[in-house]
Amino acid sequence: MRLDREQIVAAALRLLDEVGADGLTMRVLADALKIQAPSLYWHFKNKQALLEAMADALIAPVARTVPSGSWQEQVGHIAWDLRSALLSRRDGARVFAGTYSINDNVIRTSDMMIGFLMGAGAPARLAAWATLTITYFVLGFTIEEQAAAEPGGAEGVVLDARRAEFTRFVGDRYPHAAACIPDIFDGDQDARFRLGLEMQLAGLAALLPKS
Repeated sequence: MRLDREQIVAAALRLLDEVGADGLTMRVLADALKIQAPSLYWHFKNKQALLEAMADALIAPVARTVPSGSWQEQVGHIAWDLRSALLSRRDGARVFAGTYSINDNVIRTSDMMIGFLMGAGAPARLAAWATLTITYFVLGFTIEEQAAAEPGGAEGVVLDARRAEFTRFVGDRYPHAAACIPDIFDGDQDARFRLGLEMQLAGLAALLPKS
């Protein structure tokens, strides 16, 4: 069976769910596809090229529709979309963060966010750097979010274990951190993400030229 790039990328994303980012190699992928590893190199010159194609496919659903509203609502919508796309695959954020993908979906998403910001009056530099900053926030947040989860749905068990370890370590030595333990280990990731994004957007609003 002849395979094209899209079929290989789709198989790689499925395999990512099974083995995670650390277990995904060209040889493992070739075995899953029942082909010889050198055959993959007709389509991708190395694993990095494969990861870039995976990153682009991963965010294909992002910002396909953006509701009308304020620039904060539109940029926020894209940020939420991006997080959802990265969460759709095991280690999705790590795969995306490890690439410098210059592909249609990556550039399309950034272009939309830059456009909304420039439409709100942001100069080109502010719009570009703000887009990168928000993207980095989403990536960093989602990497941590996925790192705190375990395959098989054991997130709560892992969180409880880490909270217990943190509590023992903090003890009476770090009173401010101790007072915040319930909040530090609050498992409502959506609420945490919402607050962080609101802080990003509020700070950006303060930097926009006043009309």
